[in-house]
Amino acid sequence: MARSLAELRTAIDAVDQELLALLNRRAALAHEVGEVKKLDGSPVFRPEREAQVIASLQQANPGPLKPEGIAHVWREIMSACRALEARLRVAYLGPAGTFSEQAALQFFGASIERVPCASIDEVFQATAAGRADYGVAPMENSTEGVVSRSLDLLLNSPVHVVGETSLLVRHNLLRSSPSLEGITAVYAHPQALAQCQQWLNTHLPHAERHAASSNAEGARLASTHPAWAGIASERAASEFGLHVVVPAIQDEAGNRTRFAILCLPSTLAMPAPSGPQGGRDCVSLVLSVPNRPGAVHDLLTPLKKHGVSMTRFESRPARSGSPVSAWEYHFYIDLQGHPSEPHVAAALQELQGLCAFYKVLGAYPVSE
Repeated sequence: MARSLAELRTAIDAVDQELLALLNRRAALAHEVGEVKKLDGSPVFRPEREAQVIASLQQANPGPLKPEGIAHVWREIMSACRALEARLRVAYLGPAGTFSEQAALQFFGASIERVPCASIDEVFQATAAGRADYGVAPMENSTEGVVSRSLDLLLNSPVHVVGETSLLVRHNLLRSSPSLEGITAVYAHPQALAQCQQWLNTHLPHAERHAASSNAEGARLASTHPAWAGIASERAASEFGLHVVVPAIQDEAGNRTRFAILCLPSTLAMPAPSGPQGGRDCVSLVLSVPNRPGAVHDLLTPLKKHGVSMTRFESRPARSGSPVSAWEYHFYIDLQGHPSEPHVAAALQELQGLCAFYKVLGAYPVSE
């Protein structure tokens, strides 16, 4: 016989009490771990360890919870437990309501000290100067490609990459009134304007498009004038008291942005491999080669020889004052694996010997 709604609620309340007791037991153990870390000087945050925990739980899950649900729940549990040791300061492109803030919360959980910044440059500066323990910077969008400014900043910054997270980005048209009529201007980050250009061309062809420092700033500007609209998240709509006039106006339904997690090596050294099987980690490099025929092609030889897969290859013009200013281009490369794996280490050593400039930007667990 099926249980009544009241009986089911009573059963859920009992399970919640059990969960609370178990979570407090976990928190107590996490606090003990924190005390041990203080004695041996270990970092509070270990991204590879948290990736291992989540992957292990997902593999052992008998259902019906979805893998992404497990990841979300346990990130929050680990975030709350981590905050018992220290509340991490995390810099991101602000103000409140940006996708960068959402990425920070997705990766670190909500139990952090938020450090909103006015620009991507400021995210790097705050992290490098120690005003934030970690920074979150957009690196690549599935529609518009790489975020060039982030790549340029990585070249010269003392910070390195220790993690990544991928966010499904849904752009919404926001306004102080719920109508499309009478919109004369749309404000958003240039990337968002580009990712929604087909929709804007069709539905708001005569509205001026203005670049803002972030989508949340575009939403704030939209809240100041009845004929202006912004492109931003639902969170930004709530933050600035705006209507979601049209949801999900991005041109690509699967629009995703990949964010890098940054810190100084003194805050966290290169994370250890996230698993014994390999293939769950990424090494990011920036290189330059002498300007001679076949030089770029030669970069592929060590990778093929040692069986290392390349998952990304981007070229950027060298800028004046950069370490590679004597060369025409520098190349940003992602490789599958971890430098501690013998075949990856051998490929990196050979690769370095071919380069005029070589820098490891980071090694870290890949996002799911």
